[in-house]
Amino acid sequence: MDDPGRISVIIPTYNRSEVLERAIKSVLAQTYKNFELIVVDDGSTDNTSRILTKFGRKIRFFSKLHGGVSSARNFGLEKGEGTWVAFLDSDDYWLPRKLERQMQYIQEHPEILILQTDEKWIRKERFVNPMKKHQKYSGWIFPQCLPLCIVSPSAVLIHQKIFNDIGVFDENLPVCEDYDLWLRIALKYPIYLLAEKLIVKTGGHTDQLSRQYWGLDRYRVQVLEKVLNYDLTDEQYEIVLKEIIRKLTILDQGRRKREELPNIFTSKLTEYRSNLHEFHKAGRAQSAPDQPER
Repeated sequence: MDDPGRISVIIPTYNRSEVLERAIKSVLAQTYKNFELIVVDDGSTDNTSRILTKFGRKIRFFSKLHGGVSSARNFGLEKGEGTWVAFLDSDDYWLPRKLERQMQYIQEHPEILILQTDEKWIRKERFVNPMKKHQKYSGWIFPQCLPLCIVSPSAVLIHQKIFNDIGVFDENLPVCEDYDLWLRIALKYPIYLLAEKLIVKTGGHTDQLSRQYWGLDRYRVQVLEKVLNYDLTDEQYEIVLKEIIRKLTILDQGRRKREELPNIFTSKLTEYRSNLHEFHKAGRAQSAPDQPER
């Protein structure tokens, strides 16, 4: 990590040989060349290995037992030698100047330790506009990160200092592992936005983790319960409590349509509403958070 401009690009992949080559080629086509490309095959059973061998020494690739996307990303982090880290999901791809523009922006703003770009979305082979709830912000964005994940793994460039400080992906979470990481980062660091669409995110395919799990807010609540144990200001504690209550309300309503699920949300909802009441009773009043830059 002696080279301050060196980037470790990490692509985790699992049974996505039909799109993996496109992702790899989009990295190799970058105009910024000071990077190493690490591909972590997370126990694929398709022809992923044949795709990877085609690239020879242009990439560093590793195979491991299947452990999930967090395990694969963390494995790549262990192998990386760069000062900076960029992730690319194997079903996404970069536009050619993605790394170049991020490094230029960081040189102009050397205080930055994490920077994401804007993105284009493709759903069912057509470009679509992200919904308003997916709007990206810049700066101290912890409050804006609470409802859902608004930082894209494929869009970020992160200095190794951050991982050394706050840790890596939580391998105990089957989904929402990125939501968890961004919240931990956003509590301690401003997350900046380069408002240029430099990546393409694809979606709508059946193997997406977000399509395999009902009620992603179940896992977001699990993350937020962890966050409550962090060193929070009164203001942060209150907005996390309110977000947990909001998500549990939605989950409780949704569970009533799924009789096979245990009724765990009603009791949790009662508990957290009581916690919020006690919080206010103690005179710890809310103050409106500063709005981040856009």
